[in-house]
Formats: sequence, structure tokens, C-alpha cells
Amino acid sequence: MFHQKSKSETTHEAPTPSGASIIAAGTTLKGDINSNGDIRIDGHLQGNIHCSAKVVIGSNGHVAGDIGGQQADIMGRVTGTIKVKELLQLKGGCQVSGNIHAGKLQIEPSANFNGQCHMNQEPVHNAAASNGVADKKLEKLVAAQA
Repeated sequence: MFHQKSKSETTHEAPTPSGASIIAAGTTLKGDINSNGDIRIDGHLQGNIHCSAKVVIGSNGHVAGDIGGQQADIMGRVTGTIKVKELLQLKGGCQVSGNIHAGKLQIEPSANFNGQCHMNQEPVHNAAASNGVADKKLEKLVAAQA
């Protein structure tokens, strides 16, 4: 009537993220977070976030460290560098102190941001190499005119 599966018939599925990992309000965490799924911080984090999905810092959330991810929504406080490959949204009332590297940036009028913003920049070594070529061409042009 009931038949037990043998080990060869049992399937093993890789765990999939079913929802966001949440650091709740009133929680303090010291250390780095690495995640393949979404992360939401409503408490206090002293450390870095490395995420391959979306990072949300809630209005009561505070992060003292660097944030890296695909996308990010900041509603609370962040002290550190934020690196986002796609869209970074600084929502009204947020406070960000640190540099930003983002593909796209949206800042609401009441957001507070102190730092430098870098968008879609190529690595410095490529820019320096192309400037060197341009400088040599300019030198040849000036020498030819003299």
C-alpha cells in the first residue's frame, strides 16, 4: 500500500530564497553579512553587507559599514560606501555619509547625502591608457605644425 522511496529515487533540491533576510528593529548585529537573497535592515548593523540581490535599509535601520548589491533602497542611516550595480534609491528622510557607486541613482528631495557619487565609470587604468594615447597624438600634431 505505502511504498518507501529508495535512496536513488529521492530528489535533492537546492534551497531557494523564499523571502528577504531581516534584521528586525531593536536588534544589533556586529559582523559582515553575505547573502544571495534580499536583505532588509530595520535594526543596527556594525559591519559590511555583500548581497547579490536587493538591500533595503528601513527608516529605523542604521548601517555602519559598506554595502554592496544589485539594487538598494535606503530609508534609514548609512555610514560607509555603497556600491550598487543597478538602481540605488535614497528615500526621503534617509541620511547617507559616504561615497556612492551606482548604475542609476534616484534621490528624493528630503534625503540627506554627504559624499561623492560615481556612476557608470570605467576603471581608472583604462581612462589613463586612453589619455596617454591622446597625449602622444597631440604631441605629434604640435611637432608637425612647428
